[in-house]
Amino acid sequence: MFGLHPVFITVVLLLISNVFMTFAWYAHLRDLSHKPWIVAALVSWGIALLEYLFQVPANRIGFTVLNLGQLKVLQEVITLTVFVPFALIYMKEPFRLDFVWAGLCLLGAVFFIFRPQVMSALGF
Repeated sequence: MFGLHPVFITVVLLLISNVFMTFAWYAHLRDLSHKPWIVAALVSWGIALLEYLFQVPANRIGFTVLNLGQLKVLQEVITLTVFVPFALIYMKEPFRLDFVWAGLCLLGAVFFIFRPQVMSALGF
């Protein structure tokens, strides 16, 4: 796709996918709280369909160069990257240091899951 590296394409598609999924999972708490839960579920399913149209190709493309664990950790990093601004800006949640601690824990996960490739690339 456009001569771009599969990891770049995967990250972009997962970012888009996560925006849709974050709205599907949480926006109804603000926007549809006055509606029956079934309405919120149906709206969320519609949004989730859009999410899957990006997420499935992202994982298929990513799996050509990443292993399953790497895809999962990448997904979690992207999820937190999307979720924190969503919580702060859209849901008007206060900033909490827990966001920072969770991010640091995810950086540890990134280190361990990608360590073999990084060490190999560095000649170790």
